[in-house]
Amino acid sequence: MLCKPGRLVAMRTMTRCAALLALAALVIGVAACSDASGTSATNGSGAGGAATATATSGGAPAATATATTAASTYQIEVFFSKHPDSDSNPAAVFPVHRTAPNLQVATYAIQQLIAGPTAGEQASGYYTPLMGNLSGASNCGGADFQITLNKKGTTPEQGTATLTFCRAVNSNGVVSDAQITSEVTASLKQFSTISKVVILTGDGGCFGDESGQNRCLH
Repeated sequence: MLCKPGRLVAMRTMTRCAALLALAALVIGVAACSDASGTSATNGSGAGGAATATATSGGAPAATATATTAASTYQIEVFFSKHPDSDSNPAAVFPVHRTAPNLQVATYAIQQLIAGPTAGEQASGYYTPLMGNLSGASNCGGADFQITLNKKGTTPEQGTATLTFCRAVNSNGVVSDAQITSEVTASLKQFSTISKVVILTGDGGCFGDESGQNRCLH
């Protein structure tokens, strides 16, 4: 009879120990799940952040040019005259490729037009009367020209770009002026936001307009 209480105590002790062990296992399991969930959330957030950054930096303005690398350089065209096609037809202009270093693609296109074709392009017949033909001091802070979007002269007009020369353009005659007009117009109208081009001299008159009526502003 003396052994029965001892057995009962032992059984109760074992039951309590088993319960404590089960509780400890449950606590460890919950902690492990919490750590695993935290790691997964961190990785997922990191991946999402990278995707967002890529999407943000990789976009290029469709209205101007196509990006060759993420938000860095842009492929554009510069339109020159060409022998013999343009000699008797000033409207005939031909594109050559250039790479703009930033989003100022319209400005860069005209800068490259004024700089003229490369030696190799000249050997293939490309030319422009603008090359080496600007003279005098700039009347707009040193620049050769200014481009104003969505304006015809000083009048708001959606889709019209006004290019104003800041230095004198030495005219070689009506054909030369017409070639310059064709080159500038084609080089700017390649961009989808520009549907019309107005070219002005430094005093605000229409470039190449011998009538004196500034018909480009009407």
